[in-house]
Amino acid sequence: MTRAWAALCGWAIMVSAAPAPAVSDRLILGDTLPPKLSDFGLLSGQWGRVPSDRVTPYTLNTPLFSDYAEKFRFFYVPKGKKIGWRDDGVLDFPVGSVLVKSFAYPADLRKPNDDVKVLETRLLVHRAAGWIALPYVWDAEGKEATLKRAGTRLPLTWTHLDGSKREISYAVPNANQCKGCHDKAGAVTLIGPKARNLNDGVQLQAWAEAGLLDRLPASAPRLPNWSDPKTGDVNARARAYLDVNCAHCHNRDGPANTSGLLLNWEQPVGPNLGFGKRPTAAGRGSGEFNFTIAAGQPEQSILIFRMKSLDPGIAMPELGRATVHNEGVALVSQWIAQSR
Repeated sequence: MTRAWAALCGWAIMVSAAPAPAVSDRLILGDTLPPKLSDFGLLSGQWGRVPSDRVTPYTLNTPLFSDYAEKFRFFYVPKGKKIGWRDDGVLDFPVGSVLVKSFAYPADLRKPNDDVKVLETRLLVHRAAGWIALPYVWDAEGKEATLKRAGTRLPLTWTHLDGSKREISYAVPNANQCKGCHDKAGAVTLIGPKARNLNDGVQLQAWAEAGLLDRLPASAPRLPNWSDPKTGDVNARARAYLDVNCAHCHNRDGPANTSGLLLNWEQPVGPNLGFGKRPTAAGRGSGEFNFTIAAGQPEQSILIFRMKSLDPGIAMPELGRATVHNEGVALVSQWIAQSR
């Protein structure tokens, strides 16, 4: 692990005097469900800040919103294997790979590097029979994380960006909820590590040079950072936001395909993207509005109504948030307002 890779994480990874443990390929490829995160040997140190050999940090251009949580991502690829390039969709991580995502909160979001506490670390483990999702919850001291396949709730408070105090009941998803978001044709699949969302001009190139990626086209696609105007205009950044936060369900092969609302990056402008599209079913979810997106009228659009709701029968996305992402709502509202 180099300091350059640590910087990519946006997290000050602790350097341990003791060597990091060896990753257990036997447990990764086996058929057991290890009760402790440390059993895998992927991470060590308080809150799992020390990645083991071949456990590589990565970032996404536009990450999924999860109640303002900070996320620290790593992947492991077994020795002698490489990630397969794909122009579209997620990269092809070989059997024996693990994707690691830790969810953390600083006590004060205005000081993101101070007093950071990790709540859970989720693993996606690629076995011969397919991917399995395993959520591990950390103890109060950050010494160990324990498997919680049934999920759990954790009380959480923090100081928000505006100085206000926030309090939520943080939800660690159960196995079925994990599959609900990661489902494709009945199987658990990856969502985030698509070439376009990994391409920041640095990390894919580093993986290719390190022999972790089998190839890297010169014209690799790139998704903008939803919050950085330097990476794209309002249209591009709003589409990136919807692609990452909504399109894992709202695509032609996703769980919400029957709605006819398709929010993936490739979807052309038109009714399937929501413009002038009437809801497939009436009910509270429509807010008595007529169209998913009413061009030029965000306040009359079902999409914005559902993004701003915390009602379990109305809120979208359905899982992964107990707060409204005000900044995301503002961006998508701006996009709709200028779409006349």
